[in-house]
Amino acid sequence: MDWETHARRLAADTVRPESRWCEPLATTPRHVFVPRWWENKGGRWHLRIGADDPEAWMQAAYANDTLVTRVGPLHADHAEPGTVTEGHPTSSSTLPVLVVDMYRHAMISDGSDLLVTTGSAYGTALACRRLGDRQVTSVDVDQHLVEAGGERMESIGLHPQTAVCDITGPLPGEFDRIVSTVSVRPMPASWLAALRPGGRLVTTLAGTGLIVTADKTEDGGAIGQTSQNRAGFMRTRHGGDYAPRRTDELWEKVKRADGEEVTTSRYPLLYVPDAWDIMSMLELTAPGIDHRTATDGDTRTVWMLHPDGSWARATATGFLDSPTVHQGGPRRLWEELESIRHRLNREGGLPVYGARVRIDPDGALTLSRGGWTATL
Repeated sequence: MDWETHARRLAADTVRPESRWCEPLATTPRHVFVPRWWENKGGRWHLRIGADDPEAWMQAAYANDTLVTRVGPLHADHAEPGTVTEGHPTSSSTLPVLVVDMYRHAMISDGSDLLVTTGSAYGTALACRRLGDRQVTSVDVDQHLVEAGGERMESIGLHPQTAVCDITGPLPGEFDRIVSTVSVRPMPASWLAALRPGGRLVTTLAGTGLIVTADKTEDGGAIGQTSQNRAGFMRTRHGGDYAPRRTDELWEKVKRADGEEVTTSRYPLLYVPDAWDIMSMLELTAPGIDHRTATDGDTRTVWMLHPDGSWARATATGFLDSPTVHQGGPRRLWEELESIRHRLNREGGLPVYGARVRIDPDGALTLSRGGWTATL
């Protein structure tokens, strides 16, 4: 297979020729790290096997797309041909442009010792091509991912340090840079302990589209900012799968129930995950909301559900019609959302992107911009 042509095209589409990431992108065979993946069709995941259609494999592997490699507890590597499954993605090969963007935020120098998350190990391989494998450590909570990633890297001549560990716990060494392509909340204090003086961490906050970049300070904490760019990664998991959604029982109760309060919204219907700024602000001010949506012909419905029993359901026919909103429970979630939309309309933006970041040595994180602050 002429994978080199595809890799060179990917490099040209991702970075400028003078970038230090151009050569790693052009010389790293991504298809080696994604021999199988899951493709979503109508809400169900269908197994794709690269060797069954080499040309489609090359097109998928060298596109700037995320390829899901694990759904629930089932690795694509372990699935029988023809398998169709359901569930939430639990591991993937991140789209290359985003991997490089995270590395750029880290401002990696030639002498940096780097800790990265494994996943498919393609991102680890890019870092090895850039720095040399002796300066790269790759970790994952999933033993299969670490073993398979190590074998696939070894097949192309790369031998970084690897370890099976929960990235939110103690880390295997000290590092100049930590780049996590899984999202966290709260910020792990172990990262600050493992960072050398002046070291930098780059990650995303779970439930938001916020990239956090922070440099370690003399007191053992870190200061930095949120990027103006947006990114979202899977949350850290601590076992074979994510825990069941804590709102499933509430969902069954309120799916079609009348609310304690029924109103008409002044704004068009919004499914919050479609609006990155609003999603990030809402998660910081009212964390833990589960968002769901459904469409029936021209009628669209969205639900907001919280483990404390609060819920909202909004329904509209047509994209410009004002939705009817039912709410119940101890808090009015739709009012929380509308207060953020009021602010966005009033000020023309929200303060979450470009905010100052302060991380205490224990991992407590405070965001601030102008007169706005939020502490996680």
